Amino acid sequence: QVQLVESGGGLVQAGGSLTLSCAASGRIFSWYTWGWFRQAPGKERDFVAAITWSGNTYYADSVKGRFAISGDFTSSRDNAKNTMSLEMNSLSPEDTAVYYCAVGNVVGAHQGSDYDYWGQGTQVTVSS
Repeated sequence: QVQLVESGGGLVQAGGSLTLSCAASGRIFSWYTWGWFRQAPGKERDFVAAITWSGNTYYADSVKGRFAISGDFTSSRDNAKNTMSLEMNSLSPEDTAVYYCAVGNVVGAHQGSDYDYWGQGTQVTVSS
């Protein structure tokens, strides 16, 4: 079983930056893809970014050039060091949402249904 815990959310003014983190416990295999999704009030959950163990990254068009995903995947046996981050810059009110990290075994997956494990989410609010 895998457990994911997000942190780093909060309130920021438009144009500001935040960095989210996701820490994993449990057995994470090297072929897993790690992803970030977000869900704004009254909207569906959307793909934000993903990264593979080998470092390949994928971004939604809406965040390209503003967000950067990174991972620290030292060893599948050393779960304390399996973490993922999302650096968010030039934030706008449209980025306001609950952000979720997820792990799945479909390489570069953009669909939520391809992810097997999810965190509880962290709120990001961008004020204008």
